[in-house]
Amino acid sequence: MTKQKLVIVGNGMAPGRMLEHLFETAPDLYDVTIFNAEPRVNYDRIMLSPVLAGDKTYEDIIIHSEEWYASHGVTLHMGERIIGIDRDAKTVTSAKDRVVHYDKLVIATGSNPFIIPVPGHELEGVLAYRDLDDTQNMIAAAARGGRAVVIGGGLLGLEAAAGLKNRGMEVTVLHLMPSLMERQLDPAAGHLLQQALEARGIEVRCKSNTKQILGTDRVEGVELEDGTILDADLVVMAVGIRPNTGLAKEAGLEVNRGIVTDGQMRTSDASIYSVGECVEVGGMVYGLVAPLYDMAKIAAADLAGAPIAGFKHVDTPTKLKVTGCDLYSVGQFGEGYEEIVLRDASRGSYKRLIVQDNKIVGAVLYGDVVDGGWYNEMLKAGTCIEDMRQTIIFGQAHQGGGNFDPVEAAAAMSDDAEICGCNGISKGTIVKAINEQGLTTLADVRAHTKASASCGSCSNLVACVMKSVLGEGFVQKAVEPVCGCTEHGHEIVRATIKKAGLKSIQAVYQTLEWKTSEGCAKCRPAINYYLLSEWPGEYEDDQRSRFVNERLHANIQKDGTYSVVPRMFGGMTTPDELRAIADVADKYNIPTVKVTGGQRIDLLGVKKEDLIPVWADLNKAGMVSGAAYAKGLRTVKTCVGKDWCRFGTQDSTGLGIKLEKFLWGAWSPAKLKLAVTGCPRNCAEATCKDIGVICVDSGYEIVYGGAAGLHIQGTTKLVNVATEEEVIEYTGALTQWYRETGFYLERIYKWANRLGYDHIQDVLVNDADARRAYYDRFVYSQKFAQIDPWAEFVAGNGAAEIEPMAEIKLEAAE
Repeated sequence: MTKQKLVIVGNGMAPGRMLEHLFETAPDLYDVTIFNAEPRVNYDRIMLSPVLAGDKTYEDIIIHSEEWYASHGVTLHMGERIIGIDRDAKTVTSAKDRVVHYDKLVIATGSNPFIIPVPGHELEGVLAYRDLDDTQNMIAAAARGGRAVVIGGGLLGLEAAAGLKNRGMEVTVLHLMPSLMERQLDPAAGHLLQQALEARGIEVRCKSNTKQILGTDRVEGVELEDGTILDADLVVMAVGIRPNTGLAKEAGLEVNRGIVTDGQMRTSDASIYSVGECVEVGGMVYGLVAPLYDMAKIAAADLAGAPIAGFKHVDTPTKLKVTGCDLYSVGQFGEGYEEIVLRDASRGSYKRLIVQDNKIVGAVLYGDVVDGGWYNEMLKAGTCIEDMRQTIIFGQAHQGGGNFDPVEAAAAMSDDAEICGCNGISKGTIVKAINEQGLTTLADVRAHTKASASCGSCSNLVACVMKSVLGEGFVQKAVEPVCGCTEHGHEIVRATIKKAGLKSIQAVYQTLEWKTSEGCAKCRPAINYYLLSEWPGEYEDDQRSRFVNERLHANIQKDGTYSVVPRMFGGMTTPDELRAIADVADKYNIPTVKVTGGQRIDLLGVKKEDLIPVWADLNKAGMVSGAAYAKGLRTVKTCVGKDWCRFGTQDSTGLGIKLEKFLWGAWSPAKLKLAVTGCPRNCAEATCKDIGVICVDSGYEIVYGGAAGLHIQGTTKLVNVATEEEVIEYTGALTQWYRETGFYLERIYKWANRLGYDHIQDVLVNDADARRAYYDRFVYSQKFAQIDPWAEFVAGNGAAEIEPMAEIKLEAAE
């Protein structure tokens, strides 16, 4: 039987594993020829870090020796690159003009390291970290000593940094993002990893962007965007990889991010397969070895004619090969999921399980990683963890099945058992304090013993100890928490921010012992608002902690497009503004243009990529964001008033415009809608708004606390005043009091129900000093209001910034 000709371009780990499977399944089916650009046999690339660190040698990481290829009849051309594929003739041509025919071809060209094209990137001493040649060059550089700068705080960058440090170099890691390995680790684990690396003498600089590499003939230093200059004898770029698709693209194969294949690893040409880091399958590309080995197994089976299921995405664990830095990450760890978190500050460990529908969908472990494999098995199997929910974070060795009772477990602990690792508090200390001082609440125990007063992760365990001692005497205050990340309600959070002088989100998390790593879509926007409200001019708004609609200045619609609403003060517009809206609708093919209930025009169906140019064009016409998305002022609805209506008593339109310009840009706990109606006939519907003004013969009646959505409620009268200036003062004072004491997403009517309408009237109407103080604080805060943040965004950031602004998804409509 004549063997078919199988040619493989590339000799990395994926094609090597593919051959192993193929020779097991169909050893005599193909005559195999391999072209390898590297001048050596196949080796284990994931073990380059131990080679760099000096723990292994090249010989230790060889996978297939020359004898292995010979024993399987494989023709291996080392150091010979393929430069062309003739699909019609079914031949490949090498750089040495060797032409070889194939019946089946496998492209396994791997990936190329990404080199940041900053000035100086071509200097001698600038290296990538991708293959054995790079590793040997780094070892040679380390032998000369000096300082190395590693650009990139991902997996490869940190392994390079640790290896160079181990060989005696001084090392600085530069990372663009706020925390290390942000794709594999959440910020809490990234923080612990940074501490561990710094303890080893490696300098870590996050939020650092490289401006240029300095030097004449070779590297002498690195300059950052902020002007900092670092000395450097070696620069290692480890900022990512890109699939090496050039050969496939030149051959006319379908290429997107990678070489596009189906689930059987077949390309757009039925005679050509592709495996490894150069592949795009199911819309994804891969860099970790486990999915590459899956590709290898599938390709081998298909080449052998053996039926096999197609490639399926499976989350792959990430591990760092740096001695003393134990971490494990797998699956999802973004927002929108439940999580179980265990922190042990005294031992430097952190465990976080990400859960959805009682199934693990992700795990991030630092320090104590022994149960990583167990968690991953449950993730892959979709195991229901409901029966072990209370104990699963402690690991496989601490499972008690469905009958586990945490209170009974706490009662069975010895008095020497450590309950609070951060502060070294034993069970006996807690029990003694409870009995001797009559403590009945968690807050009492925290205050007297410090148990759970640091990271807070032991709060539930402390509560279990208390229940085991006090039984029904244990007092748990019924408080509606801000969200599942904390036991604290909005009132405590707001009060603590003010009393403790907290001026960052992380400070709030630490002080109030947040139970999650980075908060959630409920608490992050709330805390961000509270800090903005309490510290105007001092706290910098965190855009990551805003709803997507607020960040994009557009309402996301159910089909994924956006609604854009430019502002029309008091519902007034001009022919020029209308022309600008019409021009934008035509230019960007916006399918729907609608008049809103707030007397504005809504452009519906705007594509995400068109948001910046749409707003830029509207800005040119003098139109600004209508904040139809905002937890802040939405609209001031008006009627035409006395200028046109025969029933009008005052200039309701003019007053509405003044109020809108006065309140414009002020964030508030929830959306804020106003109306000014020219007479008691109420054409502008002032009596169902958050704040309304009814024009009467003697002046103005101010009302507030209305609702016309899911909850229907008429307004309550606040006061009658004679002048527009008084209307503005009362409105500013009422708004500021609401801003300072309202709970996030609490509308004015709910706030007023909580505080009491009589109390609000007593303070604002009967205490002129208090009213003026609220008004003055509102005026002061408006100095720092983002009057037109969208215009600033367009001018200062540009389109490149639009993509990262979608981390917190908008929740259900209010």
